[in-house]
Amino acid sequence: MSRNTSKRGSGRNHSARGAASTSKKSATPSKGAGRGQNRNKERNTGSRIPGGSGDSFWLYGNHPVQAALANQERDIQRVICTGGQIDEYLPLSARRGIQAERVDREQMDGLFPDGTVHQGVAALVRPLRQLAIEDILFSAGEKSVLVVLDQVTDPHNVGAVLRSAAVFGADAVILPDRNAPPETGVLAKSASGALESVPLIRIGNLARTLEQTQEKGYWSVGLAGEGDVELPDLALPDRLVIVMGAEGSGLRRLTRDHCDHLVRIPMAENAVGSLNVSNAAAIVLYDITARRD
Repeated sequence: MSRNTSKRGSGRNHSARGAASTSKKSATPSKGAGRGQNRNKERNTGSRIPGGSGDSFWLYGNHPVQAALANQERDIQRVICTGGQIDEYLPLSARRGIQAERVDREQMDGLFPDGTVHQGVAALVRPLRQLAIEDILFSAGEKSVLVVLDQVTDPHNVGAVLRSAAVFGADAVILPDRNAPPETGVLAKSASGALESVPLIRIGNLARTLEQTQEKGYWSVGLAGEGDVELPDLALPDRLVIVMGAEGSGLRRLTRDHCDHLVRIPMAENAVGSLNVSNAAAIVLYDITARRD
């Protein structure tokens, strides 16, 4: 593969931590516990559920909460469950030294926007410790795939890309800190637990980050409809950075200039146009995994 030698930008890499805050409410102790119940195992909250403080936020749904409980790096402050879930989450929470709390479904519903599929379980957590791109480059193996998202702002898309990255073995998902979605329950739910296993790296200068990866032997491949190489024809180096832009606007010019190749996914003529960025990421990562294996 021949590398694009166009002029590289520069900038300082820094990281930032993002999180969604939750409402602050006070709890009223429940008086409905009957005799014979083991109150050390289960606590029933009152009519309102207090939120966290600072940068704490609620994860919700089985996969995100179970993955968080299994991740020793995740700071978990509370686990709450409806009656149908409490028996499963009492032992899971106890392994982390946390006492699961039983709540009514109405209480759980009140934590989230209408229509949220919380599956009767939520965990109040703090954001994961933010890694830097240098951490990933230092620990990467001889064969490595990184995914870079250029101005992808939808948390559902970022979460779905994280999920594909976990399934197909990418080492990290990288995105500029500016305008990027913070670490929230919505993003975690879309990632279906992958937020706990795939590093989400926030950087200050995307062009400089691509230069850093190239200095470590990575080839940068941008995904674009007008790419000069079709995905199945792309020669796969051992170290590869897949660069994807937002749906509609695509890759920014400076980002394109820092890519060694522009690649397109072959598609039939259609009335829809391009793929959603998370669908495109899944296709590219599958192709790389299938051809390497």
